[in-house]
Amino acid sequence: MAVGGDGRSKGAGSVLAERLNHLFANMHPPGAPYTNAFVADEISGGAAEYGGVKVTEQYLSMLRNGRRTNPSPELLRALAKFFAVPVGYLLGDLSQPQAARVEEEVRFLAAMRDQRVRAIALRSVGLPPEVQDSLTTIISQFRQQMNLPADPPDQGDRDGRSGGQSGDQRGE
Repeated sequence: MAVGGDGRSKGAGSVLAERLNHLFANMHPPGAPYTNAFVADEISGGAAEYGGVKVTEQYLSMLRNGRRTNPSPELLRALAKFFAVPVGYLLGDLSQPQAARVEEEVRFLAAMRDQRVRAIALRSVGLPPEVQDSLTTIISQFRQQMNLPADPPDQGDRDGRSGGQSGDQRGE
């Protein structure tokens, strides 16, 4: 059972809340992000797969807004399994470079939901490294000309152009 503390400290709880919100915003199929209710139902309903952990949508909401800061390690393992990230990312056991790497991979997976981005990436497969470097330079030049940041912001899947699955898969 997921049981947590009541602390509102700006320490580990706020890091956990930020990381959970990052995963909710980015680690989902095309369309809208998962809801707390959907994730709670998936974890609580998949007893064997998630180690028998039970969690409510209200408790997930409290974790995500920092009102609860000390979930059980079992719940953190279940959430990590659901979002396909290392449990150390949620436990806070990873070094800053390791956590940054996980977040980079999450952003990459989110970007790959966009059909156009995926098509560009796949077309570069098999090209020599120097050609891939040239393509990267060209894209950077386009971003600069359009007054965009050098790297795209962490924005999830807001444009909705990638099509995808219906709301029933997200628990809405």
